[in-house]
Parts: sequence; C-alpha cells; structure tokens
Amino acid sequence: MSNSEFLTSSRTEELLPKYRAFLKEHLYPIEKEIIYGSFKAHLPQLNSLRQLAKKEKLFAPHLSESEGGLGLSLFEFAGISEVLGSSPLGHYIFNCQAPDIGNMELMHQFASKELKDQYLKPLQRGEIRSCFAMTEPEHAGSNPKHLSTLAIRDGDNYIINGHKWFTSSADGASFTIVMAVTDPQNPNPYQRASMILVPLDNPGYKLIRNIPIMGDVGEDYMSHGEVSFTDCRVPVSNLIGSEGQGFVLAQERLGPGRIHHCMRWIGICERALDLMCKRAVYRELDPGRPLASQQTIQNWIAECSASIKASRLMVMNTAYQIEKFGAKAAKEDISTIKFFVSDVLMKVLDKAIQVHGGLGITDDTLLSFWYRHERGARIYDGPDEVHKSVLARSILKPYMNHE
Repeated sequence: MSNSEFLTSSRTEELLPKYRAFLKEHLYPIEKEIIYGSFKAHLPQLNSLRQLAKKEKLFAPHLSESEGGLGLSLFEFAGISEVLGSSPLGHYIFNCQAPDIGNMELMHQFASKELKDQYLKPLQRGEIRSCFAMTEPEHAGSNPKHLSTLAIRDGDNYIINGHKWFTSSADGASFTIVMAVTDPQNPNPYQRASMILVPLDNPGYKLIRNIPIMGDVGEDYMSHGEVSFTDCRVPVSNLIGSEGQGFVLAQERLGPGRIHHCMRWIGICERALDLMCKRAVYRELDPGRPLASQQTIQNWIAECSASIKASRLMVMNTAYQIEKFGAKAAKEDISTIKFFVSDVLMKVLDKAIQVHGGLGITDDTLLSFWYRHERGARIYDGPDEVHKSVLARSILKPYMNHE
C-alpha cells in the first residue's frame, strides 16, 4: 500500500523505500515495548536510532540542507510523513515530531538570531525538545481568543502568569513557546496575544502533572502536560515576532501543521488496515472459514481502503495549494482535511479493533494505543464541528448574497 506515483517527486520516490526499510528493521520490532513501557528508560536506545537516522541521511527531512535536513518541500515531506506515521515512534526518531516541528518552522521565520542560536539550532539537531503552551483548562479551546495567561511588561522583561494544559511533551522539554495576552485592552481581540519563549528551568515555571489520557499518563515525549507560570520573568527579547502578533503566527503554524497531522493519521490508517487484513485472513470462525470470507468484513476493508485513498488525495492537494498560493488561500481545504481525515482515522481504527475482537482492546497490538491517543484528533487544532461550520459558512456565502 503506497502512494501513487503522481503524488510523489523523484526525490521522495528515492527516499520512501529507505524510510520504510528503516521502520521495518528498527522501529516495528521495538515499538510496543516502548509505548506500553517506560519511554524514558528507552531514551538511550532511541537516541542511538536518531544517530543512525543521521548517519543514513534520513534525519529532519523537513529542514533545509543548510540546517542539517533534506530540503524537502511541504508536498514532498507529506509523503514521508505518511510513512513515518505508521509507527508511533516514526516522527520522533527523525526529529520531525509535533510540537517541535511547528516550533522549528515558527522560529525559523520569526525568531531573533540570538534565539535561533541558543534554542532553534540545538532543536533542529535533535539535542533538545520543546513544547507549545496555548490551551487553558479554564476556557474553551475552540475559542482561542479567550485567554487568561498574561505577560505584563516590566522594563526589559515580561512577567508571565497563567495556567495551561495539553502542553504536549512538556515533560523533558527544554523550552516552551507560550501564547500570552500582552495587550488586554486592544479593541481587536486578535491583536491582544503574543508568543514568548520561556526556558523551562525558569523558577516561575512548573510542570504540575502529565495528564492521563484515557488512563495512560505517559512520560517524556509521549505525554501531555498541565503547567503553570507564576511571576515567570523572561527578557522581552524572547518575544517571537512582534507584540500582538500571536494569532498571526498561530495561523502561520497551522497550515503546514495540519498537513503533518493529517498525513500522520493516514499512515496510522494504513498500518491499522494492514493489521486488519492480516487478522481477517488468519483468524478462523471455523476450520477453513476465515473472517475474510465474511461479506461484512470485506465491506469494511473496501470502505477503509477507499476512505484512506480519498484522504490522501485531499491532503496532498491541500499541501500543493499551500505551497503554490499560501495557507490563507487554502483555508477552506485546511479546514476540510482536518475534520474529514480525523473522522476516517477513528472509523478505520474502530473497524480494525472490531476485526481483532477481544485482542483489539488489549495492549497486545498498537490499536489500543492509537485509539486512546488519537481520539483527540477530532478535538485539538479546533474541534471538527468548528471546521465544518467554517466550511459551511464559506459555501453558503454566495447563496446568502444572492438577490
């Protein structure tokens, strides 16, 4: 199950087999032991694999060659991202995992040279990790204008006070980029917030806990932190971009980020479909009567395969639109792929679990891990309902204006 030729470039046609071979040889055999065990205990092993990825010139495919990457375009990286998504460890090993990849893109465009030298370059080299603090438990994440975290100017410093959660991978990170209100009285609510880099050794910062996700607390990279900022003092020079530019930067981060997420989800779907097919052929209802002989199972497999192919075409087209015309011009497509692919993801995982029967809800396969951790796909980056509403209003607009 691979991308069609017209969805790849000559460069990715050369790279894709190398990534598939790396995952099959090095990641698939160890992934369950790591994701269901202690991630921190396996860090030496994971770091060795990162070094191997560098040696094989597969590391950081999204970065330019001058930054130590492969110089792939967004469209080209999308195809790689699908392959890496087939393992929960894929993006991490090749240093293109969220939220770091979004922070890299953000800082590459908008951070000062000093911040780039001190934080971005080691992040790009995979020497440190980062996190992104935006969502607040006190407010609906579907309304990002409603923030309580304040960054008050005090001379050459900001003093930050606030409470964030789902600050993914905060455990073990070296710094975070915080979305905080710097101009609460601005009449334009979209110009009230800014993005500020905060080193996590700051005495005003605290990791309160790793949030249990359907019972799985997680640790290190595979965790979601609840964090607080109490009189957290950082230099004004830690500002990313300009003051009041927070929402503009968030939108810059959003378009490519949506491509990364959706192609990762498609990679998960492909792996789940593969597991489903193997189980359907192997598992017998009676001797000589496999699950695969049942028409319902056949329908599920066909429907899942068609949905995955449709998702891939939709996402790759959106990546092309972003590259050619910019994220703003592709905003409808960006909303569409978010709710469409996340829905496909959950349907494919659910069918794969059903075909596995009781085995599907155990931790003996990857399915229970993905089901727990990817259910949030329909919530984060804006809930599906918001994106559907945005798209519907856009579709209806010419009808409403029609006399």
